[in-house]
Amino acid sequence: MSDAEANERRRGAAAGAESAARSEQSSAVSDAEANERRRGAAAGAEVVTSEQALAKSSRQSDIEALVASKGGDWDALLDDIEYADSEQIILNMGPQHPSTHGVLRLILDIDGETVTKARAVIGYLHTGIEKSTEYRTFTQAVQFLTRADYLSPTFNEACYCLAVEKLLGIEVPQRATIMRVLLMEITRISSHLVAIATGGMETGALTGMTMGFRDREEALHIMELVTGLRMNQGFVRPGGVAQDMPPGWEERLDYFIKVMNQRLPEYDELLTGQPIWKARLKGIGYLPVQGCLQLGVTGPPLRSSGLAWDLRKTVPYCGYEEYDFDVPTTTNADAYDRYLLRVAEMHESLKIIKQCRERLKEPGPVMVEDKKIGWPARLSVGADGTGNSLEHIRHIMGESMEALIHHFKLVTEGFTVPAGQAYAAIEGPRGELGAHVVSNGGTRPWRVHLRDPGFVNLQAVSAMCEGGMVSDVVVAIASLDPVLGGVDR
Repeated sequence: MSDAEANERRRGAAAGAESAARSEQSSAVSDAEANERRRGAAAGAEVVTSEQALAKSSRQSDIEALVASKGGDWDALLDDIEYADSEQIILNMGPQHPSTHGVLRLILDIDGETVTKARAVIGYLHTGIEKSTEYRTFTQAVQFLTRADYLSPTFNEACYCLAVEKLLGIEVPQRATIMRVLLMEITRISSHLVAIATGGMETGALTGMTMGFRDREEALHIMELVTGLRMNQGFVRPGGVAQDMPPGWEERLDYFIKVMNQRLPEYDELLTGQPIWKARLKGIGYLPVQGCLQLGVTGPPLRSSGLAWDLRKTVPYCGYEEYDFDVPTTTNADAYDRYLLRVAEMHESLKIIKQCRERLKEPGPVMVEDKKIGWPARLSVGADGTGNSLEHIRHIMGESMEALIHHFKLVTEGFTVPAGQAYAAIEGPRGELGAHVVSNGGTRPWRVHLRDPGFVNLQAVSAMCEGGMVSDVVVAIASLDPVLGGVDR
């Protein structure tokens, strides 16, 4: 081969390599441009839905903002964080307990002191309550569900029992229904007091905290007298309640009503007109009625936006249509209005409690007469709060073999529930609480699912916090009053 041919081949190879490199570079540039365009489009969408629509809605009540709620994987979340603007700071707030009654984690994108994006991370308290009910009888399931939203256990019990009673096609005795209403309204006052106390604690109003927990003790005392336990009583059962009112309940209830009538006005004197308290809460956590409806938010947050939606009035249950009470509403849709509503609702609950006091003067059964359903049959809660009625134990252990056999089968096997499904909804302290119960015709629930208002209301965290200050995040969450036991279940 001549030198000229060899040089020509070398030049051809070099040109081919240069062309290939140029092509590869061009392809990389195209991929980079495409990725950049995709990131730009995604960032633009986020700016529109998160920063503009939601931030504007927190400042302008006359703008109907579109509130977008969606889930996602942690991998996608980390990708978003990786490509975040260099001026943004990713702040992990929690996992924390304050003002949440459980463990909640927030991931905040902040620009200085302004929250540009907020994400709620849940699941730290998950106990598998709903799944556990599938391995217990319909009556035993109450002891699990009462521990979901542990600040309003009576509501969990009553809601579930209403769904089971729909499947059974039975009617609960009148006296048992009145007792359920009484205990639910006492629990509502107890729950609202905790909301005010913990919210006050997190904003520096420590006197509000001490007052709230002081008055809550009065509610827990009356609950302990009637049910045997302060919390997680498991007192409401399918078919009625565990036992009748104990001796001396009238005097103790009258004392509770008297004390609350004296102490509830103290919150107005201490907090309602207090300039620091008002300045700290007014305009914080703004969520208009449009956002509430799109996110399914109920309870005080919804009523603070002007919509008088209370299932006790709109879809009555447990005879609430026969009670005289009002549904308070406000229109400012902020944390301060939610505080005002909870105080007003406690006054209305006292009205209902007084009416229950009068109606309970008439005696009557507290459990369905059907002995194949009424569990525990003729038991009454003993001094230890566990249901050890010495009279009944004496009967089944020493007087009647048939009673012993029946009691054994009812307790160990439970009663059968016709196949089907039912949903019952009630107005809990945090909003609409629902129970969906499915039966396959056996003695155990095939499926139980709670529609916990705290879980649904937490969707509003982003809408309430984005565009505001970091210091306002705790105030906004406290105004929702989420209980993570009900959120994680």
